[in-house]
Amino acid sequence: MRDTKVQWHPGFVAAMELELEENQGDLIFQKEYNLNTRPLEIDLLVIRKNVSTHIDNEIGHIFRGHNIMEYKSPDDHLNIDTFYKAAAYACLYKSYGKKVDAIKADDITVSLVRDMKPSGLLRYLKEQGFLVSKPYRGIYYIEGKVLFPTQIVVTREIGEDKHIWLRALSEKINIQEMESLVKKVRELEGKFNRELADSVLEVSIQANEQRIEEWKGGGSMGPALMKLMQPELAVLEKEAVQKGMQKGMQQGIQQGIQQGIQQGIQQGMQQGIQQGIQQGLQQGVQTGIQKTIEILQDLGYENGKIIKIVREKYNLTDDEIGKYINDKLGNI
Repeated sequence: MRDTKVQWHPGFVAAMELELEENQGDLIFQKEYNLNTRPLEIDLLVIRKNVSTHIDNEIGHIFRGHNIMEYKSPDDHLNIDTFYKAAAYACLYKSYGKKVDAIKADDITVSLVRDMKPSGLLRYLKEQGFLVSKPYRGIYYIEGKVLFPTQIVVTREIGEDKHIWLRALSEKINIQEMESLVKKVRELEGKFNRELADSVLEVSIQANEQRIEEWKGGGSMGPALMKLMQPELAVLEKEAVQKGMQKGMQQGIQQGIQQGIQQGIQQGMQQGIQQGIQQGLQQGVQTGIQKTIEILQDLGYENGKIIKIVREKYNLTDDEIGKYINDKLGNI
């Protein structure tokens, strides 16, 4: 279970810029585009500088001058109301031109992007007389009863080789896809694209933290991938220490204050609480180290590696380490 909510949208924006990397100079990307002074935002607005410029990526084949993209994370629903909401955003965007009909209706497209196929929505659209076609793998065109050309992009269905950036935005990435993603990140040149790629990789690792732990613990993660992912695994290690200390301090201080109140009843409230807080801080550090060990164990670290991390992160002597380690890992 993840302790923090995955920030999917920054990863989506970065992934789309990398998907359309060959046309970055031809496009303007405006994330979280405000439709009004009220909090109405388009996830990503892509503006073509020259509509005659060819876009090789099939996701961009539908693009015209102004292209509205709405991303739905694995936790979000993509239903008929979402479909009409995206169309409404396109209508508002068209109406907010600097002058009447400044933005032509036939110059706007709508794209809805999601990890899994919205089978219920597609079935409903067909039943209601919309024309649904699949010109490319994982890309569904919605035509007929729509105000603007619309497509639904299912990232689990699009090709892995060409669309690794969008496919990485999933909680169900497999080890082969993670290996391809990490290699792709390492092959990129240029500071800007590397920063975009790191954003996608960070989201993917965070969303698949449990899977990565299982790969490590089960020995599925080969030496090559381990080496490629070393910087990212170092981040997980750092987070494990921070989480362990934070949880330990919270628990230790709470327990210490409770003990202090009990002592205060017997020894005098003020003195007892002061002693309790001191004990709580000490106990917090101890519990923090214990929690760190537990989290590193869950991440699949071997005993020797855990001992090294605890020694370095908490600046402990071997005797002090033994005080904590023996109870958690057994005699070493």
